[in-house]
Amino acid sequence: MTRAAEPGRPGLEVLPAPGLGPGVRAWFTTRRGGVSLPPRDGLNLGAGVGDDPAAVAANRAAVADLVHAPVTWIRAVHGSTVGIVDGAGEVRPVPPAVDGRADGASDIDLLDGDPRLDALVTTTGGRALAALAADCVPVLLAGHDDAGVPRAVGAVHSGRRGVALGVVPRAVAALRALGAARVSAVVGPAICGRCYEVPEAMRAEVSAVVPETWATTRRGTPSLDLPAGVTAQLRAADVRTLDLGLCTQETPWLFSHRRLQPGGRACGVVLLDG
Repeated sequence: MTRAAEPGRPGLEVLPAPGLGPGVRAWFTTRRGGVSLPPRDGLNLGAGVGDDPAAVAANRAAVADLVHAPVTWIRAVHGSTVGIVDGAGEVRPVPPAVDGRADGASDIDLLDGDPRLDALVTTTGGRALAALAADCVPVLLAGHDDAGVPRAVGAVHSGRRGVALGVVPRAVAALRALGAARVSAVVGPAICGRCYEVPEAMRAEVSAVVPETWATTRRGTPSLDLPAGVTAQLRAADVRTLDLGLCTQETPWLFSHRRLQPGGRACGVVLLDG
């Protein structure tokens, strides 16, 4: 774990996201650091969980200081739309030809300034992308051309519906359409199959689409293994993949929606060097 001391703020403890290749920097945040008060202590980055907006703004500013870049944040809607971020920070839907979908959104709604969607990509250096999560799967992506030159990065929030809808493969397709011949991914902290208990009908519904999500809890009850499902989707798309293997419910220094209600949100953040 890396500790990043921020002037006037408690030091942030973040997890490096290795293996994304040259010219790419990436981390996953933890609960440690920041200024949010219990029960969302300390580095809550979610603007929609009832926290003091000033605390969230201070925490997000600390992350921007850490990465030395402006950050575009996702407000997850558990869908499959991919947005592309330009140098000015404007977000627009990627064209259908880019991510392979035929039903691309015509516009991106904003909520408190955050785009409402589940995946962002950019080819702009020095512009960070952040995917919030607190049990769902944050995925960071990097694409390089055949010469090893970094071309694009992506940040994805993939929950139960996102896995079934294929939001991660669509983000990978967007990177390839933007010039990435080789794509790498890091799967961040998320609730594991031993902990994510769901009704039997829900397990059957999701695992019918992504069989690798089928799981059981420690008690033998139905569950879903979302990180396993995301990893399977990435590997099927020929993406070099690293799963950090951290369960949010089992790890006290990570946010977990199931363990902490109300709780906060962490993020995976990635950028191309400017």
